[in-house]
Amino acid sequence: MLLNIEIILAILLIIIILLQNKNVSLSLSTMSWDSWAISKRGPEKILHNTTITLAVLFIANSIALFIGL
Repeated sequence: MLLNIEIILAILLIIIILLQNKNVSLSLSTMSWDSWAISKRGPEKILHNTTITLAVLFIANSIALFIGL
């Protein structure tokens, strides 16, 4: 049962990550202090929160699988 949940969570996590905005710059040299003040709104915020929730559930399920629950 936990293995099935792990597979479903992995697929959902991949889909949610791929749906996120690809225009985000990862270069620290081009980032100014103002870029830290940008807040997420609407669908972007929902995707962000969903990604965090799915990641936490995925890690918790992985630990449960490792322990053997």
